[in-house]
Amino acid sequence: MPERNIEFGKYGARGIKGYEAVARQLDALVGFIVTPVTQRRGLLARLHYLTRTDHARQAAREAGLTVTDRTIKSWLDGKRSPSKKNLHNLETAYRTVRRQNVARYLLARLNREGRGTRVEFHPLNQSQVDRPRQRTVAYRTLNIRHWNRIVEAWANDDEDALDDAWISDAVVDLGSEWGQYEYVTNIGFAA
Repeated sequence: MPERNIEFGKYGARGIKGYEAVARQLDALVGFIVTPVTQRRGLLARLHYLTRTDHARQAAREAGLTVTDRTIKSWLDGKRSPSKKNLHNLETAYRTVRRQNVARYLLARLNREGRGTRVEFHPLNQSQVDRPRQRTVAYRTLNIRHWNRIVEAWANDDEDALDDAWISDAVVDLGSEWGQYEYVTNIGFAA
């Protein structure tokens, strides 16, 4: 695809891919449990979230939590502690289920019945680039009206689909300069 950076950072520019910044912002909007899973309070909060209904249990199993109900009960009662592998699986399942549960609500908030959401593009950091090689990249804003593919790819944790959706559904609307915003310092929006 034209304008895709092949050797980003060769001259010292710093930034992250735009879709990574979008995923970060969407994660911030979700409101995950803050207490780490390694602490008892965080473990219990995640277990309660994933086991309070049959539907939640099924979603947790589909997301990779493969332990038995008996093991979960012993974790809830404090009789046993999960291994590091199970803690990782629990955290992954929690984040996956939480994203899928919140995606529909978040999508409605971002689309706002066709009005869309104002997004801020903070350009990449060129402070370490030599003066002759620096380019002028301005702070930009854009109203994105179609978030369906972006939120769906984020909810499924599919980075390639998120990158494609972000570039083709959002960034190209910046016009001929869209390639300058493939890498950014930050993407800001609220829902």
